[in-house]
Amino acid sequence: MPVRPCRQGSNVGRQCPTVRSRHIQAIMGDQRDSTLRKHRPMQDIALFSEHLARLIPAVGTGKFADLLVVMLKQMVHCDDATIIVYPGTDLPVIEYFEVPEGSSNSTLGVYVKGAFLLDPFYLAASRDRAFGVFRLSELAPKDFRSSDYYRNWYRNCGYQDECGYLIPIGSEGFLNIALGKNQPRAIFTRRELTILRDIRPTVELLCQQHWADAVTKSPGVNLRGQLHAALNSFGSSLLTERETQVIKLVLHGHSTKTLAEKLSISMETVKLHRKHAYSKLEVSSQAELFYLFLDSLMSAGNYDGGDTLVAYMQSPATHSRND
Repeated sequence: MPVRPCRQGSNVGRQCPTVRSRHIQAIMGDQRDSTLRKHRPMQDIALFSEHLARLIPAVGTGKFADLLVVMLKQMVHCDDATIIVYPGTDLPVIEYFEVPEGSSNSTLGVYVKGAFLLDPFYLAASRDRAFGVFRLSELAPKDFRSSDYYRNWYRNCGYQDECGYLIPIGSEGFLNIALGKNQPRAIFTRRELTILRDIRPTVELLCQQHWADAVTKSPGVNLRGQLHAALNSFGSSLLTERETQVIKLVLHGHSTKTLAEKLSISMETVKLHRKHAYSKLEVSSQAELFYLFLDSLMSAGNYDGGDTLVAYMQSPATHSRND
């Protein structure tokens, strides 16, 4: 889940990540010593209890998310953390994020406006109602790292491996706590995943208490449902039914091989459909396709159904870009 910037807004974290990073370092202090990440089971319990003593009183306060991340980073080694709340049927809210050193590019604004629709963690919770602790490899399509979506979008977040919690909040809302490792060839070990799963009941309960009000803030309009409808209809005004199916699966990160398996057609037929679709949409790569979808989606305004490309292609801004 790639999220990065320092900016304020209703769907953005409430504290500049630079300030937050210093705050967390102050909390953690000397606890960053690597020996704490090699603790034995009894030390796991002692460390968890120590953090809970600070975390429980922070439920319902502005310190909770910071202290939660501090605890998780001490229980397992990770380089990055993000907390995303999906309240009811509303758009996602970034409750916690970090900006890696040396990074200046932001993908947070794009993520909350529509890119989240293609996030394997989001799809697992919203479509499959799958909750628990998962690695990206458990949720993403087969050959995900060979796909254009991975190479042109996901890889920009810098993660070598990602795991996270998916926690239900209310009947429709949920929470994603994403943890990432950025070092080359770094992965979450079986032991680290076991620790995260062992403490899951407590983490889940505290998060549900802290973000209980999130489910009461839904706007009454199924905004995420509207975006899903826009994704399902994207390109349908210009493409054949099969080409539309191919484009949708390409956007979700499927490689040519998994596309062929899913649609029960040959890889050569997949390539042909994709070539024709790209030509009709006037794009030459999956990256251009992805941004065409997001641009048309964010330009749709009050979306009321159908292919977002219809209004997008008629807009003066689009004509000026094409001239």
